[in-house]
Amino acid sequence: MAADTKTNTKNSVAEIFKSMDYGPAPEADNVAKAWLNDHDNGEFGLFIDGKWVKPDGRKTYQTKNPATGEPLATTIQGEQEDVDLAVSSAKKAYETWSKTPNHVRARHLYSIARHIQKHMRLFSVVEAMDNGKTFRETRDADIPIVVRHFYHHAGWAQLMDTEMRGWKSVGVIGGIVPWNFPLMLLTWKIAPALAMGNTVVLKPATYTRLSALLLAEVCAEAGLPPGVFNVVTGNGAMGSKLADHPDVDKVAFTGSTGVGQTLRRLTAGSGKKLSLELGGKSPVVVFETADLDSTVEGVVDAIWFNQGQVCSAGSRLLVQEGIHDKLVAKLKERLTHFRVGDSLDKTVDMGAIVDESQRKSIEEYVESARQEGAEIFQISAIPKTGCFYPPTIITNVQTVSRVVVEEIFGPVLVVLKFRTAKEAIALSNNTIYGLGGSVWTENIPLALEAALSIKAGTVWINCHNLFDSAAGFGGYKQSGYGRDGGKEGLFEYVRPSWEKRPRPEPVQLDLKAFGQIVQARPTIGNNQKNEISADGKLPGIDRTFKMYYGGKQARPDAPYARPVVSPNGTVIAHVGEGNRKDVRNAVEAAHAASAGWGKRAAHNRAQIVYYMAENLELRRDEVANRIHQMTGRSMDDCKTEVDLSVQRLFHWGAYCDKYGGTVQETTLYGCTVKVHEPMGVIGIACPDEYPLLGFVSLFAPAVIRGNVIVIVPSEKYPLSALDLYQVFDTSDLPGGVVNILTGDRNHLSKYLTEHQDIQSMWYFGSAEGSKFVEYMSAENVKRTWVNYGLARDWMDPEQGQGEEFLYQSIQCKNIWIPMGDIFAN
Repeated sequence: MAADTKTNTKNSVAEIFKSMDYGPAPEADNVAKAWLNDHDNGEFGLFIDGKWVKPDGRKTYQTKNPATGEPLATTIQGEQEDVDLAVSSAKKAYETWSKTPNHVRARHLYSIARHIQKHMRLFSVVEAMDNGKTFRETRDADIPIVVRHFYHHAGWAQLMDTEMRGWKSVGVIGGIVPWNFPLMLLTWKIAPALAMGNTVVLKPATYTRLSALLLAEVCAEAGLPPGVFNVVTGNGAMGSKLADHPDVDKVAFTGSTGVGQTLRRLTAGSGKKLSLELGGKSPVVVFETADLDSTVEGVVDAIWFNQGQVCSAGSRLLVQEGIHDKLVAKLKERLTHFRVGDSLDKTVDMGAIVDESQRKSIEEYVESARQEGAEIFQISAIPKTGCFYPPTIITNVQTVSRVVVEEIFGPVLVVLKFRTAKEAIALSNNTIYGLGGSVWTENIPLALEAALSIKAGTVWINCHNLFDSAAGFGGYKQSGYGRDGGKEGLFEYVRPSWEKRPRPEPVQLDLKAFGQIVQARPTIGNNQKNEISADGKLPGIDRTFKMYYGGKQARPDAPYARPVVSPNGTVIAHVGEGNRKDVRNAVEAAHAASAGWGKRAAHNRAQIVYYMAENLELRRDEVANRIHQMTGRSMDDCKTEVDLSVQRLFHWGAYCDKYGGTVQETTLYGCTVKVHEPMGVIGIACPDEYPLLGFVSLFAPAVIRGNVIVIVPSEKYPLSALDLYQVFDTSDLPGGVVNILTGDRNHLSKYLTEHQDIQSMWYFGSAEGSKFVEYMSAENVKRTWVNYGLARDWMDPEQGQGEEFLYQSIQCKNIWIPMGDIFAN
C-alpha cells in the first residue's frame, strides 16, 4: 500500500496536466460483430421486397475497416437483373403505398425513427467501422440527424394534403449516395421520398454498404411494407443501370460533380426528375472583427470534421490581412493537440480516410502544391498502420492553384488573404461551386450582407457544418440543384397533380446537327404572298421587327430575316433571324441588369409588373388583332387570350413580395433563415400555342423573383411578344431585364443552353429539343425545365400559373445565425 501511495503521489493530477496524455477509450465492437455474425459471418445479399435475396453466380466485394484493414463483410456485386427485380418490387409497392392515407405513412416513418433509436449504438459502431470516421461523430452527429429526419418527415407525411396541396408523388425513386455519410445522406433521400408517397430503390456507395443494409432490415422490423424500400449493392456502373431503368421515375444523387454530369446526360430526354447534390469548395471568411479563439474551433469543425470528406467542407480559409498571421499561428498550435487514430477510440479527433485510393488522391494534391512553392504544415503524430492522412494547412498559394480551385475531399485547408469585404466576396464566389460557406465576425450587419452576397446554398454565421431536417441543403452552380431537407426538399419528390409522368419516345439526337438552320430564301412558289395596303390597291410597306435587348431595339447580328405568315399565306411581317452573337449580346445585357434588378425592392418590381398589365390592357384590341392575323383564331378567342395575359401579370405581380422565404424551425439555438434567391440569368424558349399568354406565363414569374431573362418567343407567331416592346418601355422596366431574340427556337436554344453564364434554361418545344437542353446542360450543371414535346393548357390556371413556376424561378439559401450572448450557458 505504501509503495502504491508513493506512486500515485508521483503521478499527481498536476503532472498529468503537464503532459495531457490520453489513455485509450475504445468503444466495444461486439454489437456490430454480433450483427455481422447473424448474417452468415458477414455475407450479405440484396434487400428486395422486404427480404434478403442472394442470387446465384454473383461476384462479391469485401468491405474493410479503413482504420485497421480488418475485413468486415462480403457483399454482392449486383447485375442488371437484380436492378430489374428491385425496381419491379418498388413499382408494385408504389401502387398501394402512394394511395396509403397520409396518417398511415406518417405512422410508418415515426416507427422507423423509433426503431433506429433503439439500435443507435449498433448503427453508430457499424458506421464508424465501415467508413473510418470517429465513433464520436457517428454517435453525436450522423445517427441523431438520421433519427431527426424520419421524425421530421413523418410530420410532412401527415400534412401532405394541406401543405402540399396541388402536388402528388412521382413514383419509383432511384437513390444513389456516396461513402462520406453513408447513412445520413441516404436518409436525406428516402425520408422525404417515402413521406410524399414514393417508393425507393437505393444503391449505396461501393466502400460503405453496411449501414444501408442495416437500415433496410430495421425498416422491415419497424413494419414498412415490402418493396417500399429496397437496397441493391454493386459497383459504380450499377448506379447508371438504376438511373437508366425505364420504370425509375426520379433519380436522387449525391456525389461528385463528374458523376452528376454523367447522370444528367444519361437521363436527358427521358422525362425523369433529377436532383443533384454535388461537390464544393466552400469558403470560410474571417474578418478582423471575428473572435479568433472561437473561429479556430469553427475552422476545425469546417475542414477536419469527417477527415475533410464533406462536400461542404470549409476547405478555403479567407482571412483578412491584419489577422492572417495570428489566425494561422493559432491553427497550427491547435493542430499540435489534434489526435488522429482508430475510429472506435472516443478520445481521437479524426479517423481514417475511407480507402487507400482516396488517401493517394489527397496526397497527390498536397504534393502538387508543394511543387508550386506553397508552404505545407502537417502534424506527424498519426498511426503508422491504417488508411490515415494528417490534417494539413497550405499557405502561400495563388487563387489559380490547383488546391485552391479543385475539391480535394480530404483534411486539407488552403489559406488566402483578403483586404476588403468586397475582395472577400469576390474570392468566395471565384469558384465553379456554390454549396456552402461561413462568415466569421462579431459585426452582424457585415455578417448578413456577406452571407447574402456569397453564392451558395447554405451560409453559416460564426459556425460551420450544421445540418437539420427542417432546413434544405443543396448547391448553386456546379454544386448541383435540388434540396435535401425542409419543405423545399419535398418538391424534389412530387410533381403537379395535373401532370402525368412524361414518357417521350426515345429520340436519336445528333448533338452536332441539332439547331442547324439555313436562312430564309425567296418564297415564290411556296403559296406565300406579300401584304397589301389597307385599301387593297397598293403593295404593303415591308415591316421587319428588330430584336430587343439592353432596353432597346437592336438589329440582328446577321442581315437575315424570316417571314411571319398568316394562315392564308400572307406575309404579315418579318423578324430577325438570331444567331450565337445575338445570344452573346443579349446575355451580356442581361448580366449588366442582373445585380440592380435582383436587389430592387420587391414592391417596386410589383409596380412595374402592374404597369405592364395596365399598358397591355390599353392596347387590348390591337394586340388581339395581331394574334388573329397570325393564327386565324376568332377575335373573341384572341381577346380572351389578351385578357388572361393581363390577369396573369396581376397574378405574378402579387407574388413579387410574397415568396421571399421564411424562418426555418431547426434545432439551432438561434435563427435559420431561408431566402428565396433568383436563379440569375434564365434562358427561355416559348411554345407556339398561345403566343402571348405562353410568353407572359413564362417571363413574368421569372422576372418578379428578381431574375433577368433572354427569351425566345413563339417561333411561328413571334409578333405578340415583339408588340410588348412599348409595354416594357412605358412600364419603366429597366433595360436588360427582358431580352427578346427571334428566330429558330432550336437554333437559339442551342446557344442559350451551351452558354456558360446562363444559370437556368426553360425549353417548351420538341422532344428532341428537350433532350438536347437536358443533355448539354450537364456541361456547367445548369438547371433545366423542359416539356418533352408535350403541350400544356396555358389557359388553365393550374398548368399556366401553378406553384411550379415559382419553384423554377428561385433557389433556396439557408443562413444559420446562432445566438448566445445572454443565455449561452
